[in-house]
Amino acid sequence: MIFETSILFWLIPLIIWEATWKGIALWKSGRNNQIGWFVAILLLNTVGILPIVYLKFFQKKP
Repeated sequence: MIFETSILFWLIPLIIWEATWKGIALWKSGRNNQIGWFVAILLLNTVGILPIVYLKFFQKKP
């Protein structure tokens, strides 16, 4: 039972972290018609690294 609790202790915050960054990056890549980035962010689970890289360096700036 201890093993399962420790996994949930780390898994739930990681899921929230990934979903937040992925949602923001998907929204912005979709709005900017960057289909390649949209598909890559949607399919790859990188614990938020790919969405952060996209948002920091590759999104179209207004």
